[in-house]
Amino acid sequence: VQLQASGGGLVQAGGSLRLSCGASGDIFRINVMGWYRQVPGKQRELVAIITSGGSTSYADSVKGRFTVSRDNTNDTVNLQMNSLKPEDTAVYYCNARLTRITDKTYEFNYWGQGTLVTVSS
Repeated sequence: VQLQASGGGLVQAGGSLRLSCGASGDIFRINVMGWYRQVPGKQRELVAIITSGGSTSYADSVKGRFTVSRDNTNDTVNLQMNSLKPEDTAVYYCNARLTRITDKTYEFNYWGQGTLVTVSS
């Protein structure tokens, strides 16, 4: 299974970016997809997740500014980030919790390679 993320970059405070992540490989069902972020010296933290049924959960710090969405047909998850702040600067990681065609009994946890988002003040 591979997760391929794209869409990071440099943006000024108040601007917007859209991250996308596609999953491919030995996938039977993706239960949860989402985004986490990490800055040097700190633990990776949840940004937003979405279930296969469309239920979402957001970090308090991004509520009202970020929107997570997914396309179950294409196994993709997106993160629309608006009103970006310098404190949103981090490496953003795509995550998927899924069952595999070759093993439907266990939920596997996969991470993408990370994409850097830099918000300048």
